[in-house]
Amino acid sequence: MTTHTGTQSVAKLQKTLGLWHIIIIGLAYIQPMTLFDTFGLVSEESHYHVPTSYIFALVAILLTSISYGHMIRRYPSSGSAYTYAQKSIHPNVGFMVGWSSWLDYLLSPMVNIVLAVIYLEALFPDVNHWIWVVVLTAFMTGVNLRGVKFVANFNSLIVFVQIIVIIVFTYLVYHKLSMGINADGSMVDQDTAYQLWSLAPFWNELTSVGALITGATLLCFSFTGFDSLSSLAEETKDTENTLPKAMFLTALFAGIIFIISTYFMQVYFPNDPKTYFEDIAATQPDILLLVGGSLFQSYVLAFAIVTVMASGISAHAGVSRLMYVMGRDGVINKKIFGHISPKSFTPSYNIMIVGAVALTAGFMDLDFVVSLISFGALTAFSFVNLSVISRYALRDRRTKTPKDIFQYVVIPLLGFMSIFALWLEIEETSLKYGLIWAVLGVGYLAYKTGGFTRPAPQYNEFDD
Repeated sequence: MTTHTGTQSVAKLQKTLGLWHIIIIGLAYIQPMTLFDTFGLVSEESHYHVPTSYIFALVAILLTSISYGHMIRRYPSSGSAYTYAQKSIHPNVGFMVGWSSWLDYLLSPMVNIVLAVIYLEALFPDVNHWIWVVVLTAFMTGVNLRGVKFVANFNSLIVFVQIIVIIVFTYLVYHKLSMGINADGSMVDQDTAYQLWSLAPFWNELTSVGALITGATLLCFSFTGFDSLSSLAEETKDTENTLPKAMFLTALFAGIIFIISTYFMQVYFPNDPKTYFEDIAATQPDILLLVGGSLFQSYVLAFAIVTVMASGISAHAGVSRLMYVMGRDGVINKKIFGHISPKSFTPSYNIMIVGAVALTAGFMDLDFVVSLISFGALTAFSFVNLSVISRYALRDRRTKTPKDIFQYVVIPLLGFMSIFALWLEIEETSLKYGLIWAVLGVGYLAYKTGGFTRPAPQYNEFDD
């Protein structure tokens, strides 16, 4: 389908996705098995209370997902937080939110390449890692060029198998614990703080709220897939009803999986993760070996390569749509970034650009990339909550009933406060390089707006 202006035909994104398509893409992006990768880092940062850090992160995400729902109903655009801040606060603010969001969206495919290479090197240590980077990036790019519905169908089986793997893994951990065995040996002979069916992994006398929030900031990376779904607004059937529900359910399903699984993992690995894992920033290979043995590790690692590629493919789809909307607005080059392929109805140039960026994964460290993603994600989450207050409470004056005040002031304010708490504990590296990126964005915006003498350009798709 195309639209016609005069004699020129312009391809547009097509509405082909239903509720479960969206949830599958979101869960594939979130990649439930990422809990194996982040466990070591978060256990150290949270002082061995990983499930509680997940609860903190989930509360913040669910509150923010409600704000995303309000903004999607008002602005069903693939621009996500960029469009919401642009239309509800100011075009220049919207640009900076979009610019910062690139740290989340643009680097997420790269993270999945890095993770896949880690797994492949564990299986094939003699193969040069650049071979894996090039092959995986080409595959990820090729799938996205086929179209977003193909992405959803490709990811469906992968998400299902991931959930089965997590269930089997959790059962193996539970079975060992029920026999009185943890990673340190017999629990009878230990003075261990954690026992099966105890609240201690969630909270005990050594719990530090600051440490839990620090862990939660890292776990925002685990939930970033839910917000990327808003970039599929222009490809979703009945967007205003389907997408808000899909975003909330995606975050909730993922959160429940994470909390239950990491409860048993925390009981099994009760002490300093450095005593169990060779590299606490990439713990999946060690966790699988310690719990299931070498054969289980080999099978799951082989499948994990597929799961991270599914996540990377979903992330690739999301960032290419954000770039498309910013290109369509004219804040970045319109001919390149605002292009839609008339054959596949995808932002094909953007898909290839994101693939080119993903090739730099060969130079990147996982810790560094994850920290930058946290900065971009927290920026987007913060301004989505503020956009609800600005749009509905201040501009539309929807504050005349208790229901309106609760929906458009109380909930987004709680969402913003929960995200602000995460900002207070963000890693120094994330803040430093995120601010450098923001300064570059301010410089580009100054150029684009003639020294801020006019607002950033925007596509007049919605009436304010």
